[in-house]
Amino acid sequence: MDANHTQHCCCSRRECPQSPLLTPSPGPLTRSLPSTQSLASALSPGASTPGSWTAHPWSPESANTSPPSTRSGSPELKVRFQTEKVEIAPRVDVAEVLPTVTKSVKSICFVGAGFVGGPTAAVIAYHNPDITVNVVDLNEQRIAAWNSSQLPIHENGLLKVVRTARDGTVDTTVKIPGLPRSFKLDARSPNLVFSTKVNEAIEVADVIFICVNTPTKTYGLGAGSMADISMVESASRTVAQHAKKGAIIVEKSTVPCGTARVIQDIFKYYRPNDDFEILSNPEFLAEGTAVENLMHPDRILIGSARTLAGMKAAESLKNVYAAWVPQERIITVNTFSSELSKLVANTMLAQRISSMNAVSAMCEEIGLGSDVDDVSLALGQDSRIGPKFLQAGVGFGGSCFEKDILNLSYLARELHLDVVADYWLSILKINEYQRERYAHRVVKELNGSLRGKKISVLGFAFKDGTNDTRNSIAVHIIKSLAEEMPLEIGIFDPGCAANEIMEEIEKIGLTKAQLERVKICSNWRESVKQASAVCILTQWKQFRGAQLGRSTKKPVKTPSQPLTKTFVNGKLTEMAILELEAMVARDLNITDEDPLHRLKPEATAEGFEIFGLAASMLEEISQEPVNWAEAASLMQEPRWVFDGRNVVDPIELQSLGFKVRGIGK
Repeated sequence: MDANHTQHCCCSRRECPQSPLLTPSPGPLTRSLPSTQSLASALSPGASTPGSWTAHPWSPESANTSPPSTRSGSPELKVRFQTEKVEIAPRVDVAEVLPTVTKSVKSICFVGAGFVGGPTAAVIAYHNPDITVNVVDLNEQRIAAWNSSQLPIHENGLLKVVRTARDGTVDTTVKIPGLPRSFKLDARSPNLVFSTKVNEAIEVADVIFICVNTPTKTYGLGAGSMADISMVESASRTVAQHAKKGAIIVEKSTVPCGTARVIQDIFKYYRPNDDFEILSNPEFLAEGTAVENLMHPDRILIGSARTLAGMKAAESLKNVYAAWVPQERIITVNTFSSELSKLVANTMLAQRISSMNAVSAMCEEIGLGSDVDDVSLALGQDSRIGPKFLQAGVGFGGSCFEKDILNLSYLARELHLDVVADYWLSILKINEYQRERYAHRVVKELNGSLRGKKISVLGFAFKDGTNDTRNSIAVHIIKSLAEEMPLEIGIFDPGCAANEIMEEIEKIGLTKAQLERVKICSNWRESVKQASAVCILTQWKQFRGAQLGRSTKKPVKTPSQPLTKTFVNGKLTEMAILELEAMVARDLNITDEDPLHRLKPEATAEGFEIFGLAASMLEEISQEPVNWAEAASLMQEPRWVFDGRNVVDPIELQSLGFKVRGIGK
């Protein structure tokens, strides 16, 4: 949860209709502090400034990232960083300097209903029933999806959260086994609104989150490395023109260091006589587990100016999160540290993956039974290292890791830290090498040619638990395989829409003859039928099989969550109600997602379409596990399984007549 996105960093990819909200860009402004963006002003005509949200919508289609730039750094930028004096205030305890009463937040607006904005807004509204949360977007189809029972983002648990806050709940009586009497849970009123009424929502908001896409630039200065913040600039101008005086502005998008100053400059131009505090509040969501990440975050990071006004604004936002997040997990820092922390966090997670993938290559060449999973297990037991992100595979994909690494390395290059930049870029080189090595292995094991042979591809989403296809590893593998002109490439993914898979494939530059060989399958049987080899590229649990393919990964124990509030204003908090639901479900042995029967009936969505995918089709997405014994009877010799995620049991598959090649085995 990218989130990514979603991902899990990561906005949706669809274009939005044209907006009448923007005005022509004014003249140049002096920047307070340069960032990794162009040295031209954010408000200069033609400086990555969209004329409308049609050209640069909040959540556009983002092309696959280009190869890393090797351009040398800008001397002008480094000189300005070295010569401009930036005072760094010492860390202080906010509680010691702030008044006891901070700004009361009654209304929040999220600008952008993508992977970050939608789920974050839903969880904040869920835990703050007394705060009205508006989520606005120019894409009418996306807003319609958020207002339906078929959400535009696939995340476990998200629909229940949205329904609770968006629709409200009904009065219900709860009978807990073992207690002498039942008690009543009062209904809650709706407080989450999805709409296209952008101006109206901004005008009444006390806090405004900017949650728009920041893809890697594909043109001009920094193409292939630098983050494009034109949509942040565009949204900021609209917010600046309509926000009420004193509203707190929060950059939620993943942005380069210094973007908060860019937003501040925009507000100073449009509202020179009004004061606004700009906060940085980066998301740390992993697609597929975004709701869990929001419900039980490792930390909430809030960056602000180290002034009294800045810290008061940070405290107001902190109070919003404190409705369910323990105080010790809400960290307040300066704005630039917050912006940099997000980029470094994703880069270091990717670094762990690439490190294990480098080890997997060594294991395969060493032989003698060396197994990368054994190495990963041994390393994970070291308390200094820990077990997370140590699983080798065919590589990482998604819209976050690569983009953030490129952004961080570009910043280092601009500062003339070429050795540092090359260090970060080496993570991407290993990732590219890993997927190329995998594709070459497939061709080599099939006697150096795929002519006349069908290849089954199981998995297209960049990770399990999400329908996000952006920058998927699978699309790169498919491109390499299609260049070998196989008879057919049959693709099946249990979570992705066929049209979204094909859209990504059409972007990779296949010839017409190559593209004709790619087929999207509706189930795993269709994909493997008459195939000579199966490539597992996403770790969906269905691919492990009903009895075979048991996961070798040990469950990771997470630290216990500190206790949160049970009652607020005399009412049970939603966290307490969740615990109550778990207790009732366990004692009564039921699996209903609404064991207390609080939710209002769902509106029917028959015939409703989301980005070209009918709701009825979503209900029919196959969750059936692969029957590998049946798969063996459907496939042709030599029955290869190239397990790019190490999800199947090679010994058991070999007993069925398969040849199996895992990663690092």
